[in-house]
Amino acid sequence: MTRFLARRLLLALIVVFLVTVVTFVILHLLPGGPARGVLGVKATQAQIDAFNRAEGFDQSIPLQYWDYLVRLVHGDLGTSYTLNTDVSTLLGERLPKTLLLTATSTLLGILVALPLGVWQAVRRGRASDVVTTGLAFVLYATPVFFLSLVLIILFAQVLPIFPAQAAQGDDIASLLSQPASLVLPVLAGTGVTAVAYSRYMRSSTVDNLAEDYVRTARAKGTPERTILWRHVWPNSLTSVVSMIGYSVPVVFSGSLVVESMFNYPGVGLLFWTAARNADFPVLLGVVLVIAVTTVLGSLLADVVQLLIDPRVRVPGVKS
Repeated sequence: MTRFLARRLLLALIVVFLVTVVTFVILHLLPGGPARGVLGVKATQAQIDAFNRAEGFDQSIPLQYWDYLVRLVHGDLGTSYTLNTDVSTLLGERLPKTLLLTATSTLLGILVALPLGVWQAVRRGRASDVVTTGLAFVLYATPVFFLSLVLIILFAQVLPIFPAQAAQGDDIASLLSQPASLVLPVLAGTGVTAVAYSRYMRSSTVDNLAEDYVRTARAKGTPERTILWRHVWPNSLTSVVSMIGYSVPVVFSGSLVVESMFNYPGVGLLFWTAARNADFPVLLGVVLVIAVTTVLGSLLADVVQLLIDPRVRVPGVKS
């Protein structure tokens, strides 16, 4: 177990390092470089040279990256060009808000998806399963921005029940004090999450219902409800647990769209604004946070799956 965790941590560090390298190089290989992206196409060569000297962009790419790593080790993510604020401060303010939105949407989506997937698997091939699966595929194929627009039109314009703009505030308490303004952003994130997890849960449950241990339990006269919830249910959860850890980038991409559509003051909206304004320090900081979160989520998913599923064995460890 210890050797497994050590290997996974080493792999996680390598992945984070490669992500920072690739992102850093791509951003600095843009036409005209960072200076042109920040100052605009009308900037003179003298202005570009002055900006490059001030920001250290007149040095070689490897030396720039080394300076970036040194600052990163000391907790310095740079300063936003447009907001004139430390990137670490911006992330510290925005990240809890994004976590509130994504955690709430993911939790609600899982609470809906797991029993829905089991119900679909039990009724496999029946009309209710066909209809539910078809609707799930339609919702799964619906872009997040389109789903957000539909929710805004239905519940903010046709039926003015909820505000079209998300809650605004400097902290979590301010957002929670406006619960009605959180409903539509949470629903937009929950919809896609629920159908994605329900598909995996249905598939996993169908596979487990065909296993030999289910036929043996039925032959012994074990009640169907007991077989389903005591044996099939926990065995079916393992694939969903893995999916939760590996879906961090997908959750963030959905959050970026949702936050932009509803003007939600989170990391997604910060990233979107930084991309439009060529605010490279913010872009690098957000990408780094997402990379770290992704590898940690994957590591946690592997550990949890190892603990809850005795069929999983770590290479080199004897049973």
